[in-house]
Amino acid sequence: MPEDDRAITPSTKVADLLADYPELEDVLIGMAPPFRKLKNPVLRRSVAKVASLRQAAAVARLPVDEVINKLRAAVGHEAIWAEEAGQDSSYFTPQPDWFVPRSVVASIDERDSPTADEMPLKRVIHEATRLEEGEVLELVTTFLPAPGIDIMKAKGFRVWPVEGESGLIRTYFSKSPNR
Repeated sequence: MPEDDRAITPSTKVADLLADYPELEDVLIGMAPPFRKLKNPVLRRSVAKVASLRQAAAVARLPVDEVINKLRAAVGHEAIWAEEAGQDSSYFTPQPDWFVPRSVVASIDERDSPTADEMPLKRVIHEATRLEEGEVLELVTTFLPAPGIDIMKAKGFRVWPVEGESGLIRTYFSKSPNR
C-alpha cells in the first residue's frame, strides 16, 4: 500500500490516528492494558485529542519506535521509524529539590474516580491552581499520565512522577516559583 498524507509519527494525536485509521483501535489496545481506556467515549473525546503517540508509548512503557512501526505496519506503511539518537522520552527522573513529602497537601487517586476509565485531569488542574507556594498535589494512577504531565508542565507547573513498588505511579505537582 503506498504512503499517503495520513502519516503515523510520534507527534500524531491518538484521536487523529483513530479518526484516520479506525481499524487501528484494536491494534493499539492490544499493545498495552492502559490503552483499553480508549473504549471509554469520554476519554476518547478528551485525552485522546491531546495525547500524542509519543505520550501514549510512555503511558504503555513501550519504545515509541516500536509503537509507531507496529501501527504503520498494520496499515501497510513501511515500518521504518527509528527514534533519533539522543531522544529521551523518559518521564522518570531523580527526585527534584522542590519535592518534600511533608508538603503534600492533597491527593487524588484515579482508582477512586466514579468513572475508573477517566484520567482526572480537570480535577488535577483545579486542585493544582489552588496550591500555595511550596505545597504539593499528589496524583495516584495505575499508569503513567504522560499527556497530563505534559499539559501541566505547559501550564507552568513543576511535575515529578515516581513509580512505587506496587506499580502505582505517584505524580507530584507544585506551582513554579514564577507562577
